[in-house]
Amino acid sequence: MNIQAQPEGLESCVVACWSCKGPASPRALFCSVCNAVQPPRAVDHFQRLGLLPGFEIDLAQLERHYFGLQRKLHPDRFAGRTGCEKLYSQQQATQLNEAYETLKDPMRRAVYLLKLAGRAADADPKGTVSDPALLMESMEAREALAEAETSAEAGAVLIRAEADIASGIADLAQAFAERRLDQAEKLVLRLKYLSRLAEEARAHKARLARSAGE
Repeated sequence: MNIQAQPEGLESCVVACWSCKGPASPRALFCSVCNAVQPPRAVDHFQRLGLLPGFEIDLAQLERHYFGLQRKLHPDRFAGRTGCEKLYSQQQATQLNEAYETLKDPMRRAVYLLKLAGRAADADPKGTVSDPALLMESMEAREALAEAETSAEAGAVLIRAEADIASGIADLAQAFAERRLDQAEKLVLRLKYLSRLAEEARAHKARLARSAGE
């Protein structure tokens, strides 16, 4: 996906500049007429960063676009500007940060896409597991982790969890591509559990390594 591509209809929506009342794009940082920095508008994260909504995005281009926009909002550029413009530049930077942090992370990106589609997906890793198959998988993995007595054994649990996460993200991309949102919700739930398991396995492996003087 080309990050420079604009979501359909985005540029056809025009708002008025707060300073000169001239026309401005809703995702513009500056007014094209008077160059005044604009307040952040009510656009989604994809629009804010010039992306078409989708799970699969070009992360390298995302970073280049994000850092390019952030450079334009550097505080040094607004030393001589009005208090209003300084405030708007800070608000723009905050919104860009939130959009970037959400879209660069597969789990957060998936949850956000589901939210845009009207689905209430929960990415909280501390949530409970209610799916029977996932509950059984969770119990078996946690039992294996609890029984791990060496860093190598804990590492094996971690390796398996990380492999399952990679596989789950690939499945998630396919589910979104095929608009199977029910399946995407289930995959997000499983990835939430796997992420928590990997975190716990990583910590347990480190504790066992320290105890063994490794």
